[in-house]
Amino acid sequence: MSETGGSSERRADGIPTPAGPGRVSADEVEALEALHVPTQRIVGIGLVLWGVALVLTLLVPALHEGDRSWWPWACVAGLVLGTVGLLYVRRGRGNASDAH
Repeated sequence: MSETGGSSERRADGIPTPAGPGRVSADEVEALEALHVPTQRIVGIGLVLWGVALVLTLLVPALHEGDRSWWPWACVAGLVLGTVGLLYVRRGRGNASDAH
């Protein structure tokens, strides 16, 4: 495909730079900051929901009999993996070091 009009300038990554009066210079661009997300709270809410799901699947026989016999184990897996995730976030390893 060929460009019809526009600038032939390209950035270092090969993307054409816009031309014209609406063009934003590199000096005008502000650095984006990461959005603060309460990661520990979100993981904790997920753990509570998996716990509620486990209790419900164990209390209602139709939810753990027959073809659905794996449902309680899915809840247990969610609780185990969520606990590992929560410990990972609390310890602050890798990208999770800024999570609060």
